[in-house]
Amino acid sequence: MLRRDFLAITGLVGGGLALPSAFGKVIAAEALQSTLDIKIKKQLADAALAAATGAGASYCDVRVGRYLRQFVVTREANVQNILNTESTGVGVRVIANGAWGFAATYDLSVDAVAAAARQATAIAKANAGSQTAPVQLAPNKGVGEVSWKTPIVKNSMEVPIKDKVDMLLQVNAAALAAGADFINSTLFLVNEQKYFASTDGSYIDQDVHRIWTPMTVTAIDKTTGKFRTRAELSAPMGMGFEYLDGNKADQMVSPNGVVNFNKSYDMKQDAIAAAKQARAKLTAPSVKAGKYDLVLDPSHTWLTIHESVGHPLELDRVLGYEANYAGTSFATLDKLKANFQYGSDKVNIVADKLQPGSLGYVGYDDEGVKTKNWDLIKAGKLVDYQSIRDQAHILGKKESDGCCYADSWSSVQFQRMANVSLEPGKAKLSVADMVANVENGIYIIGDGSFSIDQQRYNAQFGGQLFYEIKNGKIGAQIEDVAYQIRTPEFWNACSAVCDASDYRMGGSFFDGKGQPAQSSAVSHGSSTARFDGINVINTARSLG
Repeated sequence: MLRRDFLAITGLVGGGLALPSAFGKVIAAEALQSTLDIKIKKQLADAALAAATGAGASYCDVRVGRYLRQFVVTREANVQNILNTESTGVGVRVIANGAWGFAATYDLSVDAVAAAARQATAIAKANAGSQTAPVQLAPNKGVGEVSWKTPIVKNSMEVPIKDKVDMLLQVNAAALAAGADFINSTLFLVNEQKYFASTDGSYIDQDVHRIWTPMTVTAIDKTTGKFRTRAELSAPMGMGFEYLDGNKADQMVSPNGVVNFNKSYDMKQDAIAAAKQARAKLTAPSVKAGKYDLVLDPSHTWLTIHESVGHPLELDRVLGYEANYAGTSFATLDKLKANFQYGSDKVNIVADKLQPGSLGYVGYDDEGVKTKNWDLIKAGKLVDYQSIRDQAHILGKKESDGCCYADSWSSVQFQRMANVSLEPGKAKLSVADMVANVENGIYIIGDGSFSIDQQRYNAQFGGQLFYEIKNGKIGAQIEDVAYQIRTPEFWNACSAVCDASDYRMGGSFFDGKGQPAQSSAVSHGSSTARFDGINVINTARSLG
């Protein structure tokens, strides 16, 4: 499915969406429940490993993948589209003569997979002729035969289509009854069945599930023709259908001690609230441009973290190896050596592939590296980046960070963002406590449009809902707010972060990177945070 086709069927036009170029063949919904036999997967992997090493490869990894996706798209009382896809095949990556080679096949026969391995080796040998330095892989001890599954209660793929359609149409009806004029609601479901094997001695079988239920609610002033929307309410999650039906799993404790991130989501109640909020936006006064203290809800902060911390601390961007989707990075290696003050001492940002319920939660990455969490910014200081096996030596590391990912068996894996999150404050602090000493501020909820430069240094962010803060109290709703930042100045303006009881996750279900483009899913958590003296502009101001 091409991006333009996705936008056409969903009506969702937002930043940060980029889908894989091919989602696979259309299949019946019942076929989403089946899996590949593990004996067959191991047989195919062994055939590839043997063929690659026999052809002269010094290293080989194999990914046998079955990627399942289901989209249910509705508008008001109508179903606009239901799409079930399957993409199955084998990708083989090798090192020969110090260079990478990759080939893939959808033919699940031993002969075809072995042929792909030999082709990948031939490509690597050809690439070696123009290689300036040999690939250096960080060591990765093989783990033998292991398996990992997203800890779900209910497999979303097993829930009947009728139940999903009924749920979305009930949500739409609730929004219309609450004052909405239009509503689009969508259910995105993904199941990645991934089998990884390598010459390091790993055979890793993983079953990964993700879910997202975005909606866009529109209210219209029929007298003036003015309209306002409320969108992007739900957080995409690495969970099963328990996220929506109230049958949640026991709370799981994340590495930072947070336990409230995997609560079930009440989509109907959110739709009712969204209808009222969209209608209130029609009469909200426009903001007066100027300097404000901003109090940012986690439903907003995730995108700012994603764009101004997550992407610029990807090591391939830092090194200039990657420049697609908004460029490289200002956070160059010299800044790491200089203990660069990225933010205030309130800013502690971690990369994390271990947080249950998050989009990036897996047991092993697509290089067979066991996942972990690690510090990126500690007490405001830049302390690390996100790296993979062939980058680790550049930082003097002895191991990869485990953040290598491909969106399909037919795509070569490369460095992708881990979950990158702002840690909660240590001291007890509620939103009310934080607001209490704000004299002139704005409280921002939800993510909106954004813009960022090619070094991820200058940026502008909007939102969904905006409220005045006057003399320590949250007041009237306002509109047309966007704030401008220089990344280090913004994070150094962080004066407070609420405690773990306020921690929530947002994230990107379709985060684009690379050329040809690939898509990955990543979460970003935070508690409500305060940033002082930030420049706010009025997005509705007349240019005439």
